[in-house]
Amino acid sequence: MSSADRADAPIYDSLVEERGDVPADVRRTAEETLREVGRTLDFDLRGAGVLR
Repeated sequence: MSSADRADAPIYDSLVEERGDVPADVRRTAEETLREVGRTLDFDLRGAGVLR
């Protein structure tokens, strides 16, 4: 949610104060998971002879 969207929805600020910024937390967790998966798994199929 952009800051302009938040300005139009004042309830958002009170919910963030109460519950935390759940969408931002989920986004950060998903990004961290994708980075970890990228480091852990190698999807380069060229080395396996699958792709030429």
